[in-house]
Amino acid sequence: MNMIESTYQRWLNEADASLQPELKAMEQVQKEDAFYRSLAFGTGGLRGVIGAGTNRMNIHTVAKASQGLADYVVKHFPADKRRIAVSYDSRILSDEFAKAASGVFAANGIQAMIYPQLMPTPCLSYAVRVLHCAAGIMVTASHNPAKYNGYKVYGADGCQITTEAAAEILKEIDKLDVFADPKRKDFDAGLADGSIAYIPDQVYTDFVEEVKKQSLLGGEALDKNVAIVYSPLNGTGLKPVLRTLRESGFTNVTVVKEQEQPDGHFPTCPYPNPEIREAMELGLQYAARLNADLLLATDPDCDRCGIAVKNNKGEYELLTGNETGLLLLDYVCSRRLALGKMPKNPVLVKTIVTTDMGEAIAAHYGVETRNVLTGFKFIGETIGRLEAEGHPERYIFGFEESYGYLSGTYVRDKDAVDAAFLICEMFAWYKQQGISLLDKLNMLYAQYGYCLNTLHSYTFEGAAGFDKMQGIMQSFRAGLTEFGGRKIEKVLDYGPGLDGLPPSDVLKFYLAGGASAVVRPSGTEPKLKIYISISAPDRATAAQQEAVLADALAGFMR
Repeated sequence: MNMIESTYQRWLNEADASLQPELKAMEQVQKEDAFYRSLAFGTGGLRGVIGAGTNRMNIHTVAKASQGLADYVVKHFPADKRRIAVSYDSRILSDEFAKAASGVFAANGIQAMIYPQLMPTPCLSYAVRVLHCAAGIMVTASHNPAKYNGYKVYGADGCQITTEAAAEILKEIDKLDVFADPKRKDFDAGLADGSIAYIPDQVYTDFVEEVKKQSLLGGEALDKNVAIVYSPLNGTGLKPVLRTLRESGFTNVTVVKEQEQPDGHFPTCPYPNPEIREAMELGLQYAARLNADLLLATDPDCDRCGIAVKNNKGEYELLTGNETGLLLLDYVCSRRLALGKMPKNPVLVKTIVTTDMGEAIAAHYGVETRNVLTGFKFIGETIGRLEAEGHPERYIFGFEESYGYLSGTYVRDKDAVDAAFLICEMFAWYKQQGISLLDKLNMLYAQYGYCLNTLHSYTFEGAAGFDKMQGIMQSFRAGLTEFGGRKIEKVLDYGPGLDGLPPSDVLKFYLAGGASAVVRPSGTEPKLKIYISISAPDRATAAQQEAVLADALAGFMR
C-alpha cells in the first residue's frame, strides 16, 4: 500500500465524523490531491481548500498547526507572557477553526484571547500589540474564493511572522502526529475556567480611535456630505468601516445590500477581491443608480480596499492599487507638510512589485523610499526596525500594488478601515477644491510621467501544477536575453537574498525602453504572478507596449 492510500485509510478510521462523508466519496484523483502532501505552512501561515485530507483546511490540520505554534510559544515565552490573540472572518468554518485553535492553546497553558465576533485582520494585529500577546492568529483566506480558508500567524509585534519564525514553527508542526499529538480543551470549558477569554470591546473601540487619528484635516472645515457606496463583500468590514466613517462625519453611505452581511459562500462575488472587476460589479451598479460620488469595497478580512470614481463623462472608473496608493501617498505628504506634521527623515515603505512612481513622488517631498519583498509583513517589519531605532514617527505611509495601505504605526499589517477612511477624507478634500481623484491622478502623471502597471496571474492547481511552476521559474533563470522584443538590460534574482532582504523566489527583469517585469510564485495561492511596469509618454502608448509584453509572457507560459 502506498503512502497516499495508507494515510487515506487512517483518516477513514480516525478523522472527525464531519469529514467522513467526503472521505468515503473520494475517488483516486481526489485522494491524491488531498493527501499527496501536508498543507504548506509558511510566512503566510496556512491556506488551502476546505475539506478532508492532509492538504486541506480542516479541524485536524488546524489543530496540528495550532499545537506547533503552541510548542513554539512555550519554548520562547515565560509562563506569564503566554497569550495568543485570535480573530476570524466570515469564511466557511472560520469560527469553528478559531474556537478549535483557542482550545488547543488553552490546553497548552496559553491563554487564548478571542474576539467575541468576527473582526478584520488589522483588528487582530492591534489586539496582539495592546494585549501584549506572544502571538496571534487570524482565520481567513483573505480574498480567495469560497472553497478556501486559512490561518495567518502573527508575532508579538503584531506583524505576520518572520521567515525564521515560520521555519521554526514548521519544524514543531512536522514533529506532530495529526491525530495523536494536538492537545484539546472544550471552548466553553476554557471560557469557564479563564484559559479562554473574550477580547474586551474597549480594544475594538480603541482601534477605531487610532484609525480616526490618521485624519489629516488639522481642524479645517470640510464638507463631508459625499455620496458613498460601500461593499464589505460579505466580509468583516461592515461594522468597523461604517463606524469609523460615521463617527468622522461621513454619514451619506449606502451599503450594497446583497454583499452587506457576512457570508462565506460569497453568492454575488465568487472571487471576493476588490482587485477584480466582477467583485465590484454590484457596487458599480449601485453607484450608477444612486449617482454616488465614490465606491468603496473591502475584501473579506478587510485588509484590502478598492475604489471607483466618476470620470468627466459620468462613467465610473476603477482605480488600481498602484493608482490609489499614489494618490494617498501624495495626499499624506502634502497634508503633513501643510500641517507641519512631516517628521524629520520621513520614510515611505513599498514592495518591489509596487509602482516605481511612488519613489518619484516621495523624493519630491524629501521622503526616503524603502523597497521590501512582496507581502505587507515586510512593511510591518520595517516599521518595527524604525521603532527599535527610537523613531517610529519616521514612517508616514506604506503601500503595495495589491490594494494594501497603512498610514499609521498602530498596527503592523495593511488596514482597509484606515484606507477607506483616508480615501473618503482625501476625496472630500479635493472635491471641495473642484478636483476629482482622476483629475489629481492626471496631475501627478503630468508632473512625474505616465507609468502603467499590470498584473498577470497564471493558475497551476495540484501536484502537477506545483511542479510546472517550479520548471517555469527555472526557465526564467536560464539566461533569457529579451522579452517581447525588448532587450533584458539587468536581472535581479532575490533567490539568494538581495539588499539585506531575506531569500525569496522572485526575479525582476529590467527591460530596454523604461519597462520592467517581476516574476514570482504566489505564497498563498497556486499561481505564478507577473508584474509588468511600462513608462511611456501617455496611457495609450503604454497600453500598446504592455500588450506586446503581456502577449510574449503568455506565450512563454504556454
